[in-house]
Amino acid sequence: METNSNLICWVVFIGLLFTRFWMISILYAIWWYLDRDTPRQGGRQSAFIRRQTIWKYTKDYFPISLVKTAELDPSRNYVAGFHPHGILATGAFINLCTESTGFSSVFPGIRSHLMLMHWCFWAPVYRDYIMCSGLVSSDKESAAHILSRKEGGNLLSIVVGGVQESLNARPGAYKLVLRNRKGFIRLALTHGADLVPIFSFGENDIYDQVENSPGSWLRWFQDRIQKNIRGSIPLFYGRGVFQYSFGLMPYRRAITTVVGKPIEVQKTPHPSQEEVDRL
Repeated sequence: METNSNLICWVVFIGLLFTRFWMISILYAIWWYLDRDTPRQGGRQSAFIRRQTIWKYTKDYFPISLVKTAELDPSRNYVAGFHPHGILATGAFINLCTESTGFSSVFPGIRSHLMLMHWCFWAPVYRDYIMCSGLVSSDKESAAHILSRKEGGNLLSIVVGGVQESLNARPGAYKLVLRNRKGFIRLALTHGADLVPIFSFGENDIYDQVENSPGSWLRWFQDRIQKNIRGSIPLFYGRGVFQYSFGLMPYRRAITTVVGKPIEVQKTPHPSQEEVDRL
């Protein structure tokens, strides 16, 4: 989905250069250059974008719900480990980047940010739109900028398994990529941000995936791509718009995203591997 949106924006941006509207692309390019660091500096959230009606319809389609099991103190900053990735991390986006499930009402005083691969911010216009929803670049500079805010009230969510985990996403099973993904733990220790576990039940049920078990030629090919470009190409399918047998529309299956109780973290500027493993 991100790849298609990126491609469309690039086609329009370049295409305008060969029309009488070429100045639009030139002016945007100047703005883009001046604004190039914003994805690593907390983005640019817009309540108008987060509250758009389309997100409510998206939420109702599955449906998607947000469940709170504990309060989040607005004076603290938090790092959330989100599981699982699923095919498109639908639960993460709808619950954390829109107001369709009432995030700001459920967690008053908390500002939500969700990390996304940095190359997604390379597309003109698309980058501005996704920043408005609360998406930020997935690099250390971006995380440090948010978690260093002394006033607190920031929730930085990381889909820990990433694109590698999406290759295992299929209905009825949850296979997480977690054992060797401890960077978010080190991040929490370094900044003294409490850890919040979030699990999105039903995330893997909304799409089927072509058989790609370890050892198969397809999985070999997907792993190669993942290692080279840090992205994956899961071959998924769901239902059609007017029929239920095949298509790219997700199945209408409930997604329940549960936000767990925060794990208190003491600030440790230079945590050892033992301290990371223990936490």
